[in-house]
Amino acid sequence: MGWLRRLLDGDQTPSGSVTRQQPVDLSHLEWFARNKYGVEAYIEPQTTVTQTTVILIAHDGEWTRRRVGSPQVAWRWGRSLNIPVYDVHLTGYPQRMRDYNARQRRAS
Repeated sequence: MGWLRRLLDGDQTPSGSVTRQQPVDLSHLEWFARNKYGVEAYIEPQTTVTQTTVILIAHDGEWTRRRVGSPQVAWRWGRSLNIPVYDVHLTGYPQRMRDYNARQRRAS
């Protein structure tokens, strides 16, 4: 019944350890952004299944994805690292990411 109460009260925050993991997720993203070349951030909106996420894509298409608290957190975080930040609904994913995924599949 707790999920129904949250739904009726308008609380859309997923339960569980999301909040506790956010600093770990942001530190992983920061490591990736500082150790890869040409990194750009793409914000993926919250869905009914997942929280808002950020996917970082390097110049060669290598990528990583982690949860963030909100799109506003992602925008501020990206600007603090001085990397370009995009809304994936407006820009889509870059071709280099799809090329990287194809190379990884062939190598497996």
